[in-house]
Parts: sequence; structure tokens; C-alpha cells
Amino acid sequence: MAAYKFLLPPLSRRILLPSARARGAAVESFGYCFSTSCHHNTKFYTDPVEAVKDIPNGATILVGGFGLCGIPENLIGGLLKTGVKGITAVSNNAGVDNFGLGLLLQTKQIKRMVSSYVGENAEFERQYLSGELEVELTPQGTLAERIRAGGAGIPAFYTSTGYGTLVQEGGAPIKYNTDGTIAIASQPREVREFDGRHYILEKSITGDFALVKAWKADRAGNIIFRKTARNFNQPMCKAAKTTVVEQSDKICKNIYAQEENQYWETLETMKGLLNHAHIRVFLEEGTQPVWSLDITLNPHLCSKDVNIFCLLLY
Repeated sequence: MAAYKFLLPPLSRRILLPSARARGAAVESFGYCFSTSCHHNTKFYTDPVEAVKDIPNGATILVGGFGLCGIPENLIGGLLKTGVKGITAVSNNAGVDNFGLGLLLQTKQIKRMVSSYVGENAEFERQYLSGELEVELTPQGTLAERIRAGGAGIPAFYTSTGYGTLVQEGGAPIKYNTDGTIAIASQPREVREFDGRHYILEKSITGDFALVKAWKADRAGNIIFRKTARNFNQPMCKAAKTTVVEQSDKICKNIYAQEENQYWETLETMKGLLNHAHIRVFLEEGTQPVWSLDITLNPHLCSKDVNIFCLLLY
């Protein structure tokens, strides 16, 4: 993560005004601060290949989405065309055989997967068991917090999840040899006890790039994630040096004015705090994918509307 500095003048500085000096009184000054981080550079693209073409071989890429909901499918398609190799992909899941990150697995562009759920991809299973793919399985809540901590500048944290398992003890197979023996095993975690309970130390995750799916964006680089698609997309924006946003609606003039009562994520603030290099927004032509359905449950059955995304598989 790029370094950043804040210049903070002393809040206790005392300034004697001319009228005050005559009385021998003192007046407190106001506190203020300036950031030395550079201004963010927001670029807009209509071609997903152009948006991701500078992602180099061996990059660590954070890919938003939960299952197949809220994934940047067009940006993933762009990576297919650029042919980038040796990717370390951090994602909730590994996609399915013919969609999502499963497409990059088929072309063997992914070297390592850091995921919490990988159970619906036959090619993923084949590559892992044959020693072609490295896999770092992480409990889902731990994965979310590792990414959030990375974006917050927290190098590591303690969690009770995984204590007493291979996550804590080490030895879980990350990569197999072709003969089925373990080539790379997970490392044991540091253990500490707090209030009679054991916790293990987990390191945060940061990335070179984050590929996320947004609903709306404006020219200033502010974006809104729609309902369930907030999932991993939000923390990944903060944890990467460069965030590439796939955006399904038209560019707004000012999303603050239109969505003042909705949840919003401001990448402009992130850039000021984290000194990212770029923010880029990819414009997806047309409406939202036809397989994404928004269903609102009967409000009489719950305290507030609950929104569900369904995926229709053909």
C-alpha cells in the first residue's frame, strides 16, 4: 500500500489577537489538515479490454462478487483477451466451468486462488488435485476481514475462527505434486489467548488491482453498489492500488444528489486516504444482465423489504 502523510498543525497553538493582547488574553486557533497524496486520476472506457490491458503477468487481483452475484463478468472477459498469466485471484469463489473466474481457469491464466467457496467448478477441482493450481482456502468471514483490514491499513488481526483446525496448525495442502504428495503446505498461525479464549493471527490482504461491479457511477469516480452486490465489492475497492469498476447503468452527473438516502461508496475519498494510482470505470452497454432478477418479498412478512438475486442456469 502506498504511503501517505497528513500535516497536522498543533491544535493547542495559541494566537494573541491585537485586542486580546491588550487584555493579556489568549484565543485558541482552529485545527486543520492537508493531505500530501496526489489527486486521483479517473478514466472512462467503453471497451473492457482497454480497461484491463495494463494488468501485468503475476498480478494479484481482487475480484468482487458473491457466488455469481455482482461479479465483473465483462472485465473478466477482458482478461481472457489480454492473455495475462500467473494471476493470484482473491475472490469469494472460483466461478463455474463456463462463467466468472472459471473462464480464466480453463485458459490456465490463474496461478493461485485465495477463496472461501470453490465447490461448483469441475475444472478447478481437476487442476488443484493434479498440481496445476495453488489454492489457499480461507474461512469466509476471515477472508472478508483480511480484505477489509488490508484496505484499512491493518497488517494483521486475531480471530477465533480456525483455531484447532489445519488453518491454525498448518499443513493444509496449497499445491500438490503430480504424484499426489503435498508440494506447498499452509503455515501454522500464531496463537494468543484473550479472556480465556484462543485466537489465531491472520494477515491482511491487499492487491495490485481490484475488479468490481457497480450499479451507478459519476464523473468524479463515486460509485454505488446495488443491494446484494455490495458484498465483497466494497472492501476490495479500498484494498487495491488500482480499482477497475464495471458499471451497468449510465454515468450520472452527481450520484450524491440522486441517491442521498442510499448507501454509496466514494472512491474519491479512498484515493485521498490510500493514494491509489488510478480509478477506472468500464461502461457496460445495455441494461443489467437478463439472468439477474430482483425479487422483493411481501413487506407484511418481514420488517423491511428483503432483496434476493437469483441466477437462472440454462
